[in-house]
Order: sequence, then structure tokens, then C-alpha cells
Amino acid sequence: MGKNLGKIIFLNAVGLTIFFSWYLPAEHGFWFTLDKSIFYYFNEQLQPESSFTYFVGLTNVRHFDIISLMAMLALYGYYYSKQDHLGKRKMWFIGVTMLFFAVILNQLGHLIPVQRCSPTGFFENIHRVSKMLVFKTKDYSGDSFPGDHGLMLMIYAGFMLRYFGKKAFAVSCIILIIFMLPRIMAGAHWFTDIAVGSLSISLVGLSWVLLTPVSDKCIDFFNKIFPDKAVK
Repeated sequence: MGKNLGKIIFLNAVGLTIFFSWYLPAEHGFWFTLDKSIFYYFNEQLQPESSFTYFVGLTNVRHFDIISLMAMLALYGYYYSKQDHLGKRKMWFIGVTMLFFAVILNQLGHLIPVQRCSPTGFFENIHRVSKMLVFKTKDYSGDSFPGDHGLMLMIYAGFMLRYFGKKAFAVSCIILIIFMLPRIMAGAHWFTDIAVGSLSISLVGLSWVLLTPVSDKCIDFFNKIFPDKAVK
């Protein structure tokens, strides 16, 4: 941990600065102006019968989350296929550790004393993609901060960087952008739900997990309690 202490302090400082720059100013300061501009940019393009509206609607159905999961598993599977037996075994427990801390950080994130609905519930006289299509799609959340889906994808990207390197991280970031953008385009999330909420939690939380022996010790713990025959 000693050699990474400077990095941990820096990442915590960045994460807290991002959060308090949004949390402390009245009406969230410049962040609200940015949020509003991004929301209206996409919302004005949501018109009945338009191809953009169908695209946004389709990418916000629940089943689209399965596609994001498949993309994450595909990248993980690519690195898994290159491992020997011990490497594959370790990857199982990296995955378990990732899920373990994803749950913890998500729960901690919801302890932040912030509750706000998505922009589609905040602004009036706006276009709702769910009202324009015959199938059910998501364009609203009663508690959108922080962005749960964005947080999960950021945690995934963090673990990929820690254990598989910069190329894996770059692809993970592409996956993050592809699968979070539809939520913002539909107005189900504010931009800052992701860029402030998910990011600040990731920077602070993951720095203490991945830049200390915590994640490695957790992986070793799972490796000890599960017999070798249980994981091929």
C-alpha cells in the first residue's frame, strides 16, 4: 500500500472534489447548466416516428442490459481463454471479488444524502420516449443518483485495468460509454448521475480496494475456501 498511497490520496481528492463541486453549490452550480443542456439536446430530437426515438427506446428496454452483460462477459472471456488452469481459477475469484465489492460500493453510494428523480420527472413539457412507442422502455427513475448501472460498469473497468492492463481498460471504457449513453439520451439519468455520482464513488472506493492488498487478499481468501476441483 505504501507505494500507492500517493495515488490513493490523489484519486480520493479528485473524487471528493468532483462530488462537492456538484453537491455544495446552490442548485449544483455549473453542473446543472451542463445537465440541462445535455438533456435538452437529446430530448429535442425525440420526435414521434423518428428513427432516433426508436433507437433510444430499444436501447432502454430491460433486455438491452443483457447485451451489456454479454459484452462484459465477452471481454472477460477473451482474457479467460488465454489463461492456464491456475490463471482461469484466479479469474473466477477475481470475478467473485468484483461482484462482492460492486454490491458494497453500490450500497454505500445510496447512503449519500441525495435523492432526485431523473430529468424527465424534473422538467415540464418535454418529450417522453415511453409515450411515443408501443413497447415498454425506461425513461424515468424516481431515484437516479448515483447511476447504478454506470457504477457497475466503472467498477468492472477498474478491475479490468488492475488485473488485465490498459487495453482491457480501454475496451471497458468503450463498453461503459456505449451502454450508459442511451440512459442519458432517454432522460432516465442526468449526465451528473454518472459523471459525478458513479465516478466519484468509483474513484474513492476502488482506490482503497485495488491499490491496496484488499482485492488480492479477497481473491486469495476465495481461492482457499473453494477446493480446486470446484473451479475448472
